[in-house]
Parts: sequence; C-alpha cells; structure tokens
Amino acid sequence: MQSVINSVKGTALGVAEFLTPVLKESKFRETGVVTPEEFVICGDHLVHHCPTWQWASGDDAKIKPYLPRDKQFLMTRNVPCYKRCKQMEYSEEQEKLIETDDDEGGWVDTHHYTEGTPISVADQVHEMTLDLKKSSDDPSLREESDEDDDEEAEDMDAFVESGMLDNEDKATLEIPTSNSKDQKQDTSNLYENEIVSTRTYDLNITYDKYYQTPRLWLYGYDENHKPLSIEEMYEDISQDHAKKTVTMETHPHLPGPPMASVHPCRHAEVMKKIIETVTEGGGDLGVHMYLIVFLKFVQAVIPTIEYDYTQNFTM
Repeated sequence: MQSVINSVKGTALGVAEFLTPVLKESKFRETGVVTPEEFVICGDHLVHHCPTWQWASGDDAKIKPYLPRDKQFLMTRNVPCYKRCKQMEYSEEQEKLIETDDDEGGWVDTHHYTEGTPISVADQVHEMTLDLKKSSDDPSLREESDEDDDEEAEDMDAFVESGMLDNEDKATLEIPTSNSKDQKQDTSNLYENEIVSTRTYDLNITYDKYYQTPRLWLYGYDENHKPLSIEEMYEDISQDHAKKTVTMETHPHLPGPPMASVHPCRHAEVMKKIIETVTEGGGDLGVHMYLIVFLKFVQAVIPTIEYDYTQNFTM
C-alpha cells in the first residue's frame, strides 16, 4: 500500500516540478534552499575536496536546461557497504532527533556516532566551524599529565616472578603444526567466517527543482556485482526511514529501473536549523559547504554505506 501511495505522490510531484519556476534568487540562509547556480557551486566544492565524486551529464533526452550540460548531477561508484542495518545495535541513548517538526516523528539519527554520547548533525557542523585546537596551555591538562608522571611504575620483576607469564592464554589461537591434509584443512576453515561479503553502491546527487534542494539516489550491487533487489536495498536503509523517507523512484537523469531515493521534503528545514545553530555559535556556513553538510545528515538514513570522507574538513 505504501508503494502505491509513493507512486501517486511521485507522479504528482513530477507535474508540480514541471510547473515550478526555476529559483533564481538566493534564499540559502533564510530557508535552506539553493538555486541551480548554487548547486553547481557546492558541487564543484565537493568534487574538489572529494575526488571520489564527479559530475555527470546523464541521458541526453533528460538534460535539464537550468543546469550546465556537463554538470547535471554528481555521482560516485563502488561505495562499500559491509553490513546490514539489522546487524547494528540500537538503544534509546543512541537516538537523536534532528528535525522535530515532522508528522512522522522527526529526522531520527539512530546509527551515526554510536560510541559514547550521541552527537547531532548540528553539533558536528558547529565543531567544523570553530576549528578547535588542543591546547597544551590548559592548567588542568598539565595537572593530569604531572599526576601520571608521579605514579609509581609497576614492578615488572614481581609480575614475572608471580608466574602469570607462564599461564596459558585461552584467547590464543593454536595453529596445528602437522603437515597432514586434514589438519591443514581445519586450519583454513578457521578463517572462512572472517571473509566479508561486501555490497557496493552507486550514489548520485541531483538537484530537485520542486524542493529546491539536493536529492540523494542510490543503487546497490551484491558481492558478485549483480544488482540488488528492492527489498535487499531496503536492508541497508535505516528502518526508521525505509519506505517512508526513502522510496523507489525513477531517476531524473538516467534510464533504467527505479532507484532508492532519500526524499527531499525535509532537507531545507534541516539545513536551515543547522545554519542557525552555526550562526548562533559565531560561525558562518557558506553555501559552498551545502553538499558536505548534506552528506553528513543523510548518513543517518543509510548508516552502513561508507561514502562520507569529509569528516576532517573545516569551513
């Protein structure tokens, strides 16, 4: 039923996009949207800093006149996906509402930054703007260092005499030394379960004329590079977003079967909140950084697809 609803919505939005005029005046700071020209600017910035992303033109029959012919959308190929979303552990402490004014409960980040205290996307961006440095002049840091230096070193002679080094370590893997075929086979079997069957994804970022924001598309392959089914691709999408935020739709620039797409209806609002947070912290988020920030908050939807190599960039 949900797929039928999504299909009807997709058709209606296609008509609405056709009738929507091209945005020409910048409203990035006020509303979180971008013009086609600004999309190209932030796309150029992403390609410059992350060479895994490249511009593409797509099908000649689907060229959008409001974008340069050779810069219709961005793409990256063979992005690894090592495990399924269901293999990840969930807990209430790991959940973080990024966008709360949403009928479906907000934009939930349940996967990213799962170790320690959860970090919202806004916090990540805020840290990027401040370019914080670890100061060696902090008195508290010097006190901790001095305390560590004053601690008495452990008596290693007593440790050796205790005989603990002679105890067998149960965690140690014993490798058979015999040359018999059976034992060689047993040894090789020890490592069979360590082989990771890696899925890969092709990711695209297009410009959505109706919502006036970037839009992420993805298409997956198994370890033999055979296309994944729709249900298999949903295994790599957060279940909080599968078939809701993420739907299967026709790519605006490429022929072929439907691709998974992160729906852009909340992108502008999330981006606006991030801009406000950065500004309140004394920073300045330029439009050229849009796609780098965009890729960070979309990571919550597809947490096991490892496409984001921009963590260390500063604004």
